[in-house]
Amino acid sequence: MTLDAGGTNFVFSAMRSNRAATEPFALPSHGSDLERSLKTILGGFDRVRQQAPSPPVAISFAFPGPADYENGIIASPRNLPAYRNVALGPILEDTFGLPVFLNNDGDLFTYGESMAGLLPFVNWMLERAGSPKRFHNLLGVTIGTGLGGGIVRNGELFKGDNSIAGEMWLLRSKADPFRNAEEQVSIRAVRRAYAQLAHIGLCETPEPKEICDIAEGRGEGDRAAAVEAFRRLGEAAGDAITQAVTLVDGLVVIGGGVSGAHSLFLPALVDEMNATFLAPDGTRFRRLVQKTFNLEDAVQLKQFIQGEPQELYVPGGTRRVRFDALQRTGVGLSRLGTSQAIAIGAYTFALKQLDIGG
Repeated sequence: MTLDAGGTNFVFSAMRSNRAATEPFALPSHGSDLERSLKTILGGFDRVRQQAPSPPVAISFAFPGPADYENGIIASPRNLPAYRNVALGPILEDTFGLPVFLNNDGDLFTYGESMAGLLPFVNWMLERAGSPKRFHNLLGVTIGTGLGGGIVRNGELFKGDNSIAGEMWLLRSKADPFRNAEEQVSIRAVRRAYAQLAHIGLCETPEPKEICDIAEGRGEGDRAAAVEAFRRLGEAAGDAITQAVTLVDGLVVIGGGVSGAHSLFLPALVDEMNATFLAPDGTRFRRLVQKTFNLEDAVQLKQFIQGEPQELYVPGGTRRVRFDALQRTGVGLSRLGTSQAIAIGAYTFALKQLDIGG
């Protein structure tokens, strides 16, 4: 049984063989009322259990941090303020008699995409093209109400010693070094930028979906302001992702509500990742050693898959070795959808902990 816990709604479902075993449903989270919220969680899982085609073997779900995920304790999530030092995992274990696994939503999104989404998709395309290149690491980025992230290395979810690895939102903002990146990469960032550029009040500013429509000529409003608002988000996201990729060195998958406007911000994001630094002597050098490709652009995807394959002779003999000389990374959209990726990530994580098959 799985749950995607958000500040507004809790979305419940059950998974089997990486597929939904029940129809997902949403209930209000009541995040400011602990008693009411806990009743919602217990009632939601009980409903899933009754609808499931066979008895569940575990509960595994995403819940916002800060948290001690290893022990199932929620510390103080900003969008669910009633959960301050709440032993949510033990409560569910005692109620349902099942093992319970909690993780961050960004972590489970990335884990799901590494198992059944972008990562295997890219490696399948490389294999089909006859390329010797394969990718094993994935940085997941979710852009919506906030800026989330996760890291998978060689098939393992990297959680960190305090359950807070991959916290993209706390990277420094390029636009304002006294603020964090989330203030330039989120729903509120798009609305704030549009309001400023269109010279209107924030209360009059539409939601990002409407701003996207304006930018693409389908809605009434300041089109230039809408286009620039998303370009700024792309540049800021690219800066934050570049900082993370220097440490992770893997592919990048993007999900979250704002990802639907990827055509408006992904080019600026990739341009930022391919940007340069200025050395003291005036020369420029790349921010990343590897070249970044937009995997949603057909031309760039073809170049990415093709790479620069070479065959070398080993000195002193007739042996030849193949390798791909193009060091690269790619940025692509979720191949599963954010909620589905989280559910698959939660399901796969639980099975791995239980050491059983799907």
